[in-house]
This record gives sequence, structure tokens and C-alpha cells, in this order.
Amino acid sequence: MLLTALEFLGLVAFAASGALAAVRARLDVFGVVVVGLTTALGGGIIRDVLLGIHPPTTLRKWLYLAVCAATALIVFAFHPQVARLRRAVLLADAIGLGVFATAGTTIALAGGATVYAACLIGMTTGIGGGVARDLLLREIPLVLRKEIYAVAALAGSVLVGVGHALLLPPGSVTVVAAAVVVAIRMLALWRRWNAPVARGSGEG
Repeated sequence: MLLTALEFLGLVAFAASGALAAVRARLDVFGVVVVGLTTALGGGIIRDVLLGIHPPTTLRKWLYLAVCAATALIVFAFHPQVARLRRAVLLADAIGLGVFATAGTTIALAGGATVYAACLIGMTTGIGGGVARDLLLREIPLVLRKEIYAVAALAGSVLVGVGHALLLPPGSVTVVAAAVVVAIRMLALWRRWNAPVARGSGEG
């Protein structure tokens, strides 16, 4: 139940972040909903495609689509108020990243993937929706622009892989690993940590 609740919190956060980005790009209501859905569900769909799960889980359960679409519509209608909740949205986004990355790794391991493959699939689950959002909005994906985001997702996925190799309880490992992802992401935002860029690349 806890993981399910966290999963839906992550879906809402990702849908809200995608919808906000679409509003800032001045898309119409349909565009806002599409970008919100893509951001929230994209990572899970990529995961299921890589694991051969057809149709993807989120397309078989209407509640996923309904929650994400409703979130996007709420953001469209009340975007000034939602934009003021920046810290709460960032925290929820971090929780979503942690839950999706670690749960994606666990699902991949349960499907017979190797630890190496499962860790990469888990990371992709966490960041895939955001990459798709940025591409739809014709931007360089956030994960390629300095921020500690993909690294946090990969760290959580690796922890799940290590726990699997040590035969630790998967549920407990997933929760702890997700908490580590959230901690890394929020600490990076607080301390303004960024991945290094090449010297002389034009960055100040």
C-alpha cells in the first residue's frame, strides 16, 4: 500500500511538472494534457517495452491515465497557484523519481533481467518521462544539463541491485533505496550541486 501511494504521488508530481512546463510553453489545453501524461507515464511505458510487457501496464489500467489527465487539467486551470508550490512540487518529483527508479529495477529483476540490465532499466524508468517531456517541448533534456537527477536515479537502482544480489527482502530494499534517491536529489537541490561541464563550453 505504501509503494502504491508513493507511486501515485510520483505520477501526480510528474504530471504536474510536465503540465507546468507545457503551460509555460503556451500550449493549449490538449497539449498540456498530452505533455503531462507523457511526463508521468513515459518512463513506465519505456520500461514495459524493454521488458516485453504488452500492452504496457499504464495503458491497461484506466486509473493511471485518469489521475494524470486530471492533474494536468488542474494545473492548466490553476497554474499560478501551483507554480507557487515550487518546493512541494520538487519534493514530490524527487519522491516520484525514487519510487519509479527503484520499483522499475525491482520489476525488471522479477522479470528475469540481469542486475546490470535491471539497474539501467530502473534509471530509465525514473528519467524517461522527463526526457520525453523536454523533447516534446524542443528543449535539451534536463538530465543532460548539469543537474544531479539521473545519477540519483542510478544510485537507487544500484542499491536495489545490490540488495537483490545479497538476497535481502525486496520490499524493504526498494523503500530504503527510494529514500536514498530522494535524499540525494533534495540535497543536490539544496546545495546546488551540478555535474561538471567541459571547460570553455560557454558555461559561466
